[in-house]
Amino acid sequence: MLSTKFLRLFIICVFTCSSLAVIAQNQPEVWLTKADRSVLFAKQASKLSFTAAKNNLPTITVNDKETYQTIDGFGYALTGGSAQHIVKMSAPARAALLKELFATDGNNIGVSYIRLSIGASDLNEKVFSYNDLPEGQTDLTQSKFDLGPDKVDVIPVMKEILAINPKLKIMGSPWSPPLWMKTTYDARGGMLKPEYYDAYARYFVRYVQEMQKEGIPIDAITVQNEPLHPGNNPSLLMVAPDQALFVKKFLGPAFAKANIKTKIIVYDHNADRPDYPISILDDREARKYIDGSAFHLYGGKIEALTDVHNAHPDKNIYFSEQMVVEQPDATDIKIVNPVKRLIIGATRNWSKNVLEWNLAADPENKPYTDRGGCSMCQGAVTIDKDSYSRNLAYYSIAHASKFVRPGAVRIATNDLTDLPNVAFKTPGGKHVLIVANSSKNAARFNISFNGKSLVAALDKGSVATYIW
Repeated sequence: MLSTKFLRLFIICVFTCSSLAVIAQNQPEVWLTKADRSVLFAKQASKLSFTAAKNNLPTITVNDKETYQTIDGFGYALTGGSAQHIVKMSAPARAALLKELFATDGNNIGVSYIRLSIGASDLNEKVFSYNDLPEGQTDLTQSKFDLGPDKVDVIPVMKEILAINPKLKIMGSPWSPPLWMKTTYDARGGMLKPEYYDAYARYFVRYVQEMQKEGIPIDAITVQNEPLHPGNNPSLLMVAPDQALFVKKFLGPAFAKANIKTKIIVYDHNADRPDYPISILDDREARKYIDGSAFHLYGGKIEALTDVHNAHPDKNIYFSEQMVVEQPDATDIKIVNPVKRLIIGATRNWSKNVLEWNLAADPENKPYTDRGGCSMCQGAVTIDKDSYSRNLAYYSIAHASKFVRPGAVRIATNDLTDLPNVAFKTPGGKHVLIVANSSKNAARFNISFNGKSLVAALDKGSVATYIW
């Protein structure tokens, strides 16, 4: 009799456990941010589940049979200024911050892509290159090349980051060549002298090689940050025909000769000039060295990325920079805007990544260069000695970076006007849907997948990530 009772209990347990497992699989994990800040990127106690029930609510239909681009990652620019603040933190405080940013477990947000400046950007304390010489001197062979100031902050911080995530993707972008290569001996503006195209290509080679020696693999470089904005400090004017010539005759061959596999990405500027990258990719000799094009969104429409993709579908699209700012004393968080425009907008228009500008600053948004540096560029985190606070850029990236891991593939969803969204399938087989409520009212809607659906709700101005 005892054995019979035991058998019955065993059978009941098997069926019950199996049923609970099915229920658990059908219950998506939900991470939410509310506009009123009552919830900031927090996991919810979700009771949602996929069922066969029908209703008349708006429906987001997720279709993983229709796939688009593979994702490289989400993250920020680690400017020299960002690294300067991070490296000055105490070792325990720095370790805690970097773990929160780059690890994926617990509440950590899993940043998977970083952009570095090749030399100084406008968010450095001062302007420098890796081969600064007095006016009138030259170094055509780059024998005096030295990573210099980056050895103090960027490189040590990057080594700690790579210890947390060794698979982190890294993009390098120059704001200006060394001054002696330019038509004016000035960090701002000017053009690259044709006689120094070869020397500048060698400069890129040395950068990739020297960073590799430090254990920092550069996955991609852009040829010039904002080539049509010569008013920044530092900056360079590089028109499309010059960039095409530089890539096809100098940079591409120099990388090939040095057996450098780092990707070459062109343009790296606003979406209002898709003709710039298209014209370079139209050049058969240049395009063989080029992996793709990078964009910002201070001008133009995000849909221009699709125009470039359609013109050259075999070349990749990247989103390399956008400043995301909020008032430090704001009572609400306007998270819908960057999520809709960047996280959803860029990826729905073929971008393999989304990078925001920039990782860290102090309460006064310092440092930045004089005569053109950005005094309003807020960090994803604001660092004040050993403490830090999280800003809009932190939360907007977190909704994607933690769950849409490198190797994920964008999958099809229908686009609802008031519920912009994007979906992905991860390498582990999970599905991730990011939804923003851009309407003026709370919304109830269906998420439909494989013939079943669930009813979700979002307050106005809220963003949620659903994982199943």
